[in-house]
Amino acid sequence: MKYLEYTPLDQINDFLSHVNLGERTIKGCLEAYSCKHTGTDKKLSISLETEILDYLGKSSDTDSSSPVEYLSCRSSRKTLIYLLLTLNHMYPDYDFSAVKAHQFFTEESWDNFKQIFDVYMLEASKEWLAESESPLLETLYKALDEVVKLAESEIYSYSPEPEADPFLERGAM
Repeated sequence: MKYLEYTPLDQINDFLSHVNLGERTIKGCLEAYSCKHTGTDKKLSISLETEILDYLGKSSDTDSSSPVEYLSCRSSRKTLIYLLLTLNHMYPDYDFSAVKAHQFFTEESWDNFKQIFDVYMLEASKEWLAESESPLLETLYKALDEVVKLAESEIYSYSPEPEADPFLERGAM
């Protein structure tokens, strides 16, 4: 994956890097990456695909909570690999296992994600207006839509077991 420089995200990132809401602080960053594999991504992608296929070959699990059914579909494997490559770019010191990580991803509807996000960003929106003329959420959604076409996107949330996540902080979203 290659980092893509995208100017409309810069103003939002500058703001998200220092939002202090009294009891809460927002630390955030929006980045755009291409889905084209670069050198290390190719190797990691092949490694993840091999890990999944080995798991599928060894598994006789028919439990509905098992990742076997999901991972046996090529497009699902590809989506999982993209998600893991993205996490590896964001957190290079952490090893995300494809088979183990699958159970921590859940697909979200855009409306559900947007509702939760809007609630979290309500107070931040007030701070944003002190620095900008256009509303935060409108600016943010417009920039995101230009980069990823929100209507055509799938939204996933990553919720690992608390003891398995070295990056989990109280109140993190």
